[in-house]
Amino acid sequence: MYKYVAAGVLLSLSLSIAPAGAEQTAPPANDQTQKASYEAAPEPLRIWATARAGTGEPIHWVADGAVYAYPSGEKLMGLIGLESSTIIWPENPGDEIIHLTRKTFAYTDKDTGEVLTEYNGNKVEPIAYPYQLIRYRLENGRIFGDVEQGVGENIRTIKATNGIPYRQLGDSYIYNASVWLDFDLPSGDRYEAWENYDFFIQPEGSVSEPHQMSWQRYGKLPKWAGGQIAITHLHSWRVENHSEIPAQILDWAREEKPMWLKPPASLEEVRKLQKGEGGPGWSG
Repeated sequence: MYKYVAAGVLLSLSLSIAPAGAEQTAPPANDQTQKASYEAAPEPLRIWATARAGTGEPIHWVADGAVYAYPSGEKLMGLIGLESSTIIWPENPGDEIIHLTRKTFAYTDKDTGEVLTEYNGNKVEPIAYPYQLIRYRLENGRIFGDVEQGVGENIRTIKATNGIPYRQLGDSYIYNASVWLDFDLPSGDRYEAWENYDFFIQPEGSVSEPHQMSWQRYGKLPKWAGGQIAITHLHSWRVENHSEIPAQILDWAREEKPMWLKPPASLEEVRKLQKGEGGPGWSG
């Protein structure tokens, strides 16, 4: 049984059999599993949304990997990162699920692993998305996630066209999300890239960390890195609190990107961020 499916069942059982006078633990204030839409959701959608964004309290995905020149395969630099997420299940079953997230990544020296502030004489700009608002739905056996991002006049929604196929292998689920990006940036440049996300969601108890992801990207590097075509590959896994975040990522985020250590708290916060400044790769 998946831990995010079983949580509500186990809680109900513990409350029902607790002896008289025993202290009972209330569910978290933001527990989304009590909503009718959560209970009514098809299992693949419920597992996907819960694995990606939790059940209401903030969760995090951390990542490390590297950037390689194409087609030579030469390692150019490393990459570490952090994504913080939460979820809002709708009041009515069948309506779209809202995933609120923000993510940031730092480039690192290919040999020492230290966070880069300069590369070939150019200032290094970390990747920093102040927010992404993703709306999930299940259609024709695939999960669709429309992504809203950007600021000011440059707010855009990247519509999911092909959806996320999934398959069940034994008790595990594999979700494959390929993203084809092609749009103009406010700077006048054009953003073109292919990104592929393979999520492996395992049943509780089978492995120590049941939420895993492998990510690849084919596209140009930022101008400070020369703008050449490169391949980026990351391994990512989920953690439940700050104490589980790798020390290098946590220390860097606390020093440079403290806002990214928690997700947007609400849709209202997202609307405020949309009036502010964006980050590299999606707002220009």
